[in-house]
Amino acid sequence: MFRFTGRYILDRTGNSALVWLGRCVRLCAPLREAGRLRGGAGSWESMTSGGAAELPQQEAHVLKGHEGAVLAVRFNGDGNYCLSCGKDRTLRLWNPHRGIHIKTYKSHGREIRDVHVTSDNAKLCSCGGDRQIFYWDVSTGRVIRKFRGHDSEVNAVKFNAYDSVVVSAGYDQSVRAWDCRSHSTEPIQIINTFQDSVMSVCLTKTEIIAGSVDGTVRTFDIRIGREIVDTLGQSVNCISLSNDGNCVLASCLDSTLRLLDRTTGELLQEYKGHACKSYKMDCCLTNTDAHVTGGSEDGSIFFWDLVDASVVSSFKAHRSVVTSVNYHPKECCMLTSSVDGTVRVWKQ
Repeated sequence: MFRFTGRYILDRTGNSALVWLGRCVRLCAPLREAGRLRGGAGSWESMTSGGAAELPQQEAHVLKGHEGAVLAVRFNGDGNYCLSCGKDRTLRLWNPHRGIHIKTYKSHGREIRDVHVTSDNAKLCSCGGDRQIFYWDVSTGRVIRKFRGHDSEVNAVKFNAYDSVVVSAGYDQSVRAWDCRSHSTEPIQIINTFQDSVMSVCLTKTEIIAGSVDGTVRTFDIRIGREIVDTLGQSVNCISLSNDGNCVLASCLDSTLRLLDRTTGELLQEYKGHACKSYKMDCCLTNTDAHVTGGSEDGSIFFWDLVDASVVSSFKAHRSVVTSVNYHPKECCMLTSSVDGTVRVWKQ
């Protein structure tokens, strides 16, 4: 089987089709035959030697308190705490390793769809159905600022590497950047080249990467004003980066996760077996980049081998749709959240 993937690059003037790269990627041959995935210490192959026994599949704690669907759960930077958000318009801070609820944050007028915390754990940002981005003080629970400008619901938020800018993605087909140091509530940058809702966003020190229902993953180099568009042909509802930063994992609404090479735009692998057709559901790689993990609409969690895309493990984790998966930065530990109203902590 051959799969055609396309990439084109826009310069800062907006001229399209400056570069067109088309590739036929032979998916039937195992990826470990490819030179870049083979051989040597530190190679992708050397990191993928583990099996299901090394994965977090034992339920350690169930975090209860949300009234309604939990839409996202996120570890903080060191993995000692986590934040969850959902339909009940609240953010909740937990110690997931002890199963303890610490604090509840209330101010949103509608459901909260995403949350992110700064590297020093002092501030957090959140977004949702009320079209605003909230910038919070973690210790006091006070809303420092509300950023307004999106014309519809906001799906995702992320702090930049310096915790000075918040980037948001919304149903209004735009990505917007907000300066946390300024007293202005207006965006400092608007990217509106998408053709449909923007569902997910990732950041590097120099790039904004976003996935959209228009079937694209777009990378914006903020240094030179260049946009790279990778067309997948299927609606994208979540993206995440590999830990080495070389690949982007995209969850698509045809029940397929796709792994792309960030340098070339090549489709490296596809992961199937789960159901993802109607809901926004997270996906990610484990902290060793050895496995890919994601949820399913039937409440199951799947783990795939990174290289050959085989299902290493799958198990029923929730009574309903799994909305979010989040892997601990260092330990064999994972968080999942669901429409069933719970957050679950999984360990080895």
